[in-house]
Amino acid sequence: MKLLQFKNLAGFEFSLTFENGKTANVDLEPLIGRYLSTEELGSAEIDLDWGCLQFAGGSVDIEPKTLYRFAFGESNVQAA
Repeated sequence: MKLLQFKNLAGFEFSLTFENGKTANVDLEPLIGRYLSTEELGSAEIDLDWGCLQFAGGSVDIEPKTLYRFAFGESNVQAA
């Protein structure tokens, strides 16, 4: 389930839209907070090949499957 669009709302909070049309607003700090500062969140982009959300030129990324499960409360989600 690839990520199609995102918007950084404030701090680690992002609005995410996936290829199935589902949208969620999520706090990504539990997944990436120890790897990125709030200043680095502006580097967010979608890797078009993988559909993942990446930061700092790909140094930190969240696999789309993990991101989807985290956004919609599915189990088995682990921090990056």
